[in-house]
Amino acid sequence: MPSYRTEQIRNVVLLSHGGAGKTSLTEAMLFNAGHISRLGRVEDGSTTSDWDPDEQKRRISTATSVLPVEWQGHKLNILDAPGYADFVGEMKSAARVADLALILVDGAGGVEVGTELVWGYAGDAHLPRMLVVNRLDRENSDFQRVLDQLRQVFGHKVVALQAPVGAHHGFSGVVDLLERTAYLGAEGTAGPVPPELEDTVERLREQLVEAVAEVDDALVAKYLDSEELTLDELRAALRKAVAQQAVYPVLCAAGGPNLGIRRLLDTLVTAAPSPIDLPNVVPCDPAGPLAAFVFKSMADPFVGKLNYFRVYSGTLHSDAHVLDVSKDKPERVSQVLFVRGKHQEPTPEVVAGDIGAVAKMADCSTGDTLTTKEHPITLPAIDFPRPVYSVAVHPRSKADLDKLGTSLARLVEEDPSLHVHRDPDTAETILGGLGESHVEIAVEKMKRKFGVDVTTSLPRVSYKETITVSTKSEYKHKKQTGGHGQYGHVFLELEPQPRGQGFSFGEKVVGGTVPRNFFGAVEKGVHTALSEGAVAHFPLVDLRVMLYDGSYHPVDSSDMAFQIAASQAVKQGVLKAHPVLLEPVMDLTVTVPEAMTGDTISDLNTKRAKVHSMLPDGERTTITASVPLAEVQHYAADLRSVTQGRGAFTIEFSHYEEVPAQTAQRVIEHARREREHVEKAS
Repeated sequence: MPSYRTEQIRNVVLLSHGGAGKTSLTEAMLFNAGHISRLGRVEDGSTTSDWDPDEQKRRISTATSVLPVEWQGHKLNILDAPGYADFVGEMKSAARVADLALILVDGAGGVEVGTELVWGYAGDAHLPRMLVVNRLDRENSDFQRVLDQLRQVFGHKVVALQAPVGAHHGFSGVVDLLERTAYLGAEGTAGPVPPELEDTVERLREQLVEAVAEVDDALVAKYLDSEELTLDELRAALRKAVAQQAVYPVLCAAGGPNLGIRRLLDTLVTAAPSPIDLPNVVPCDPAGPLAAFVFKSMADPFVGKLNYFRVYSGTLHSDAHVLDVSKDKPERVSQVLFVRGKHQEPTPEVVAGDIGAVAKMADCSTGDTLTTKEHPITLPAIDFPRPVYSVAVHPRSKADLDKLGTSLARLVEEDPSLHVHRDPDTAETILGGLGESHVEIAVEKMKRKFGVDVTTSLPRVSYKETITVSTKSEYKHKKQTGGHGQYGHVFLELEPQPRGQGFSFGEKVVGGTVPRNFFGAVEKGVHTALSEGAVAHFPLVDLRVMLYDGSYHPVDSSDMAFQIAASQAVKQGVLKAHPVLLEPVMDLTVTVPEAMTGDTISDLNTKRAKVHSMLPDGERTTITASVPLAEVQHYAADLRSVTQGRGAFTIEFSHYEEVPAQTAQRVIEHARREREHVEKAS
């Protein structure tokens, strides 16, 4: 692949609602540019973009593919991002290194849930946007209806740049509104505007010219004086307007039959911003100090770990020594590569604005900045969403257990929107992600890539127990055997503490009834008893234990005897102190369309939630609530169902709260059955 100057590069992320045809459109781009000799099909698993076995199995994109397309002396780095909400981490990392979001909309489906979501992600990344009404060859497709819908949802900056020639199975090409020229067939043969489209073309062109001219005062004056604006003036103004997000042009295409694709590529060359057209943290200068951002890491079966990066400043050469400023560690860059799908091509260098990859770096991972010691620069990290769905993972064998930790760490390194932690209360290893499909694919990848086979289950809820009244308890441990006996005798006072206060131990022994050297043993015995409560054998929390009296034997007393006495005293005391079950309660923040607020509240009410606030913000409402964890382990799927995928939420631990009596009985009974099952198995 030849080298390109920074101004010849276009970094374009493809975003859409799932199933709008991004992968097929990308395949058509590669075909028209001569990079592939035939069009692959998603249904056959033969596309350049969806080369991963998980993608071929499911026939959806689950990871971003980098696909350079060389066109008219320019290099278009197409980032084909997944369209399903479970893989929003991939969308965000791709958007982070793009200079334009090309948002696909289905010609029949129009603006869908995912369209609105990815529009928001592109806005969060401050990306200029273009839209493509795709699949215009489908039955029920309607360009004008979709255009009207886009303008209604996203505002009047949305303007048509093209108009379709024909409809449905008769769709045969596009009209460039600026040029007033039709481009027909897969080859994009130029010709006059069909007579039946002339009125439509002039109407849409008037909207386009008016919107584009507004970015240049001289053009506005000329336009208001009814002077004809030249094609060169309009093209220059369009490029400026796109970069400034003054307009969002709409194009037409059908990726499957390869219609409108060549003209789409032409438009990306002439109207999409290059890396030097947009403001950035550092000037995009190939001669400047090095600043490269790693936006994606993956385990490649042939070359090991592969890090994808974009160079923001300077030039990254093969065999270079750099500083990973994010980890403050030196790294050696071996051979830098250009990647197209799963194909890799060595290159001597990657210049500012371009995207490449490098294998076998020691510690570098997603979100890191590569720079030099002389000019350290840290680029902003990617704000990955937090997990909303979790499973407990259980290795199937001892061999799987030995490799589990390493493989989970490598999964998270590849995909930082996955999180792994060990729950200290349940001793389970928890894998969290953005939805059931996201986690399921991660588990399958762990087996396929790293050879680790696991089963999954819903994580056990970390219930706890506490006491509700103060009480006193006494226990004497006395045992006589041959030789020394055992003697330990304690009086304990148990007192409930405020929720979240934890456990505290103290003593107020008078007169040495328990010698000071046994206080530590008493406290240790109390701690032992806290591991298993009286209600359902869950850990005890939020209580204060005070040693206030006891007795000892000068020969038979020992640390062990006092430990046993203290442990038994706590167990007996808890039974008298009206013990109750506690459950973890989560802070939940849900954002939904205003029209779906009522259904969302109703669903939360079935989950024992306490709704604290509802804050309208335009067409969306943000709901805050506290809700027991046990009720929302499937909330990602529940909210998707209630809101048709239009809702989003965050969740984090808040506090522990007493379980209502009716619910507590179910928990206690379940815990009893589980304990019996474990005892039988052992």
